Amino acid sequence: MTSKLYDTDFYAWAIEQSQFLQEGKWQALDITNLVEEIEALGKQQRQELRNRLGVLIGHLLKWDYQSDLRGKSWKATIREQRKEVLRLLKESPSLKSYLQEGVIDAYESSLALVVRETPLDYQDLPSECPYSNEQILDPAFPKGLL
Repeated sequence: MTSKLYDTDFYAWAIEQSQFLQEGKWQALDITNLVEEIEALGKQQRQELRNRLGVLIGHLLKWDYQSDLRGKSWKATIREQRKEVLRLLKESPSLKSYLQEGVIDAYESSLALVVRETPLDYQDLPSECPYSNEQILDPAFPKGLL
């Protein structure tokens, strides 16, 4: 019945699994689907980090490559995305080991954002991320942001 509930009413399944855990009803647990969901939670954290890095780096690129168009919204986006990246790393410190890979993976999204939102094209931008992890996470970077 438990796996059927998983397929038909995920929320009810999650509540039921939580109750089984709280009550120590180990035999009643839907182990197969619990494992799948726990793995998915970890993947979601990595994906959120990548997505936020992509937006952050994209706006840093726009800041650098279109300096005459710098505005309040770019500042706000850089600050917000950086704050959220730092929050993710604080809440899940083990994500720090994924940061470099995350930056590399996110850079492709950054480029797509810049190409989509500006007159710049791929050949106008660096093929690899020009920012160090320290710069990406530094609230005082780039100069003029504060």
